[in-house]
Order: sequence, then structure tokens, then C-alpha cells
Amino acid sequence: MKIFYGVQGTGNGHITRARCMVKALQKAGVDVDFLFSGREKDDYFDMAVFGDCHYRTGLTFSVEKGKINPVKTVLQSHPITFIHDVWSLDLSAYDRVICDFEPVTAWAAKKQGRPVLGLGHQYAFQYPIPKRGADWMSETVMRLFAPVNFGLGLHWHHFEQPILPPIIETHSCTKPTKPNKIIVYLPFEWPDDIVKALAALTDFDFHVYSPTAFESPYDHIVYHPLSRTQFQNDLDDCNGVISNAGFELLSEALQLGKKILVKPLAGQMEQISNAAALQQLNYGSVMDEIETGAISEWLDNAQAVKVEYPNVAAFIVEWLESGESEMSLPQIKALWDTVKLQRTA
Repeated sequence: MKIFYGVQGTGNGHITRARCMVKALQKAGVDVDFLFSGREKDDYFDMAVFGDCHYRTGLTFSVEKGKINPVKTVLQSHPITFIHDVWSLDLSAYDRVICDFEPVTAWAAKKQGRPVLGLGHQYAFQYPIPKRGADWMSETVMRLFAPVNFGLGLHWHHFEQPILPPIIETHSCTKPTKPNKIIVYLPFEWPDDIVKALAALTDFDFHVYSPTAFESPYDHIVYHPLSRTQFQNDLDDCNGVISNAGFELLSEALQLGKKILVKPLAGQMEQISNAAALQQLNYGSVMDEIETGAISEWLDNAQAVKVEYPNVAAFIVEWLESGESEMSLPQIKALWDTVKLQRTA
């Protein structure tokens, strides 16, 4: 089997999910070519696992100070480049096309009459799951940004719908947790706002990962450049995670039993809905602004939740190899029956 796999590269969550999938695909002997879009080629990091992959401009959202800027989003959309990329992408040599909310692959497949499988969190929103901040524009973007024939949606809970658990690394952490160590990943926020909110909380050590380099004047606030390996090492022994409400990092935090505080990206329906789902499931806490009081309250009182998810990537690859066009409800239910949940202090 030969697969073409398009991945939205704007945030690191889609790429993290693709890392899990490429390992499962390679283990099964599946030949797969990847395409990434949504950021400049030089802004990607730790991409060796994907081999000689393709990069395109694609489409993305312009974000300023934790909020989507719709005007800049339109002005920076590069429509001529996007149309050229869609028309020039030849998918005829592939047995199957997979799309993780990547628009060049989705629209190229549509143009060529090729069925495309959507695989990712966004495809869960076709079902009645917790949803907030939706309007006609966000609904239209969700539907038309990367259209697919059949979507395998992912979420932290099934909500009585035919969706799958998250695709994440299924390793267990053997390192002891450091009670005062907190990971901060708020890539869409101003670093100065983050440092200001954390400055007074000197009883904790904050490891801030940011795409923007900055110098912290405080010993308890340490800046780290983006690095998958270093981030994973810090995530393993931290006690909690403060982040935007992206799906993949929060899935990893739940898998490892870390307490969670999110500040959803304003104007982004997916993140606002993720925050609502966290609250409904009682899996994490939410703050509307990066504010010292909210962080302090969470540090002192939040409860961690550990959710052990199965190897969903291997499950999907086995299903792909079976050649079935759709996944059955009994298959999905059997997968969810293996999920284990426990709440810790």
C-alpha cells in the first residue's frame, strides 16, 4: 500500500499526531509520503522521522496576542500560490490519500476525484460534541478548509458518538514527578504577558517553551526554544501544564496524568470548544486571560486526571490494511472499552 498523507503544520499538534502515525505505518511496512503546509519550511523542527517530505505554503490563521486577526488572515492567504499548489500536486501514484486538516492535499484530491480520509481532531466536530464559539464563519471554515469524504474524528471522550480516542505516544513515564515543576506552552501569546503573570509565583519553577526567544529576569522562569525531545523530557516529570487549548498536547498531558490549565485562543472555535470539553469532563481548568490569580488558584487546588489511552495509531493502520471503507461501531466501542481513567491528588 502506498499512502499520501497531508498534515496541517500551523501548530505542532498535527505534526505530533503524524509522528505517531508514521511510526505505526512504517512498522506495518506501508509506504507513505508526507506533505506539510501552514508555515515556512525553515520553521519546522525535528522532522527527520518523515523522511524526504513535501512542503507547501498552504493556508493558515494570523494570530496576534492570543487572538485570531481575520484581516491579516485574509491578506496573508496567498490564494494564487495555493491554487498553483493544488493544481500541481499529482496523487495518481497513491492507493490512499489521508488528510489531517491540510488543505492542499484535500483540495488536490477533490480536484482529481480521489477519495480522501480525514484523520484528526477537527473531524470530530461533525458530531454533536461539546462545541462553543461556533458561528456561520467558523462552521464554514471547518467544513471547507480541508474537505474529506470520510472523517475519523478524535477526542478525549466518545460523547456517545463514533469518534476515536487521541493518537498519542503510549509510553509510560518512569521519572518521579517534581511537584513544583510546571510546563508553559503558550505560543500565540506575548512572552512579556506570560512572564508578568508568573513573576510573583516564586514557589514554582516554570519552563516556558516559546517560538519567540526572550530573556527572563527571574530565576524561576526559564525560557526554552521549541524542541520535541527536550519538551518531552520536561513533560515527563512536570506536575502540570499551562497551555493554549490545542488538542494534542492536552492529550499527552492526560495520558501522563498532569494537571491542566488552558487559555483558549480567542476567536478559534476549536480551542474554545476544547476548553468547554475539558470543563465538562472535569479534566482540566480554563482561564480567559493569562492572569496571576487564576494561575495561583490552579496551582494550589487543581486535581490531575490520568487517562490511559490505547495505541490508536496501530489500530487505524490495521484498519487501513483491512481495506474496509468505514469503521464499524463495534470496533470503535471495543477500542473505547480499553480506556482507563483515574483522578489523582
